Amino acid sequence: MKKTKLRYDRIALLLLFIITILGISIGIKYLIYTHSYEYKFLNKGYDKESTYYFLTYEDKQKDYLLSLDYNDYVINILKEKYFMWKNIDRYISYYLENKDKPLNDIISIVNVHSDKNWYDDDTIKQTDISLNEAMLVNKFNYLPKDYDSNLDIVNVKNWYAFGDDKKILKIVYDKFIDMHNAAKEEGLKLVISSAFRTNKEQTDTYSDYEKRKNKEYADKYAARPGFSEHETGLALDIFTDNYATTSTFENSKEYKWLLNNSYKYGFILRYPKDKEYLTGYAYESWHFRYLGIDLATKVYESGLTYDEYYAYYIEK
Repeated sequence: MKKTKLRYDRIALLLLFIITILGISIGIKYLIYTHSYEYKFLNKGYDKESTYYFLTYEDKQKDYLLSLDYNDYVINILKEKYFMWKNIDRYISYYLENKDKPLNDIISIVNVHSDKNWYDDDTIKQTDISLNEAMLVNKFNYLPKDYDSNLDIVNVKNWYAFGDDKKILKIVYDKFIDMHNAAKEEGLKLVISSAFRTNKEQTDTYSDYEKRKNKEYADKYAARPGFSEHETGLALDIFTDNYATTSTFENSKEYKWLLNNSYKYGFILRYPKDKEYLTGYAYESWHFRYLGIDLATKVYESGLTYDEYYAYYIEK
């Protein structure tokens, strides 16, 4: 009888030991779990799908997300195609001030820095001219003052231009001739109206616009000196004989041909319709920018403005 009782006591002690170990194990696991990112995100109010998405980020990024109050828009911002982590503070700030805007527009606006003031001394910087044809020149990125001193600028024959005073980078001229000839084979004629401008010429151009109305008007339709693509020698204003004005060119067959073919020769439409809030300029159906065939093709296929493409894929 005593042996049976002793055996039961041992079993009871063993069971107690096992239960204690299990309890400690479960307690430790629970303690570890309550300190996990998964628990913290769920405890903050996010659902499992959002939580598991957050868990794909680095620890410092997860810590940042946890530092924010719970909201239902951060996950949507993170999932936007052109989201960049370095801009998350600005995305959130701009979103809170512009909740009526689509998120994809908010992402694009912040990426190209248009949530800031154009030409503001705190935001402008000298562009990276080492990128050559890929350099970005806009209302935030300017050229060095002596930029045009060593450019390989050539004269444009009047066969390809309105007048005999046009000049452009040789590489751009060569590719324009290829494009001109390809269009000619389809019964179309491409003519250069404006090409390379010196800093002095751009100053005069900007001043002319400013005299017509005011600086705000000038900034919408022209670049300030130092901030113009025409000063790079990489930009062309292209028209055709029967549609030789800014108000009519988009109605021409040549314009439609350029939209579908210019990238094959290294050019893109630089200031598309309804993208002024990104490019800083009113729609210009005639303004084409040389990027080189490979890059122009990538930009064309992306459907992005060059400002957007540069911000996401090139800007350091």
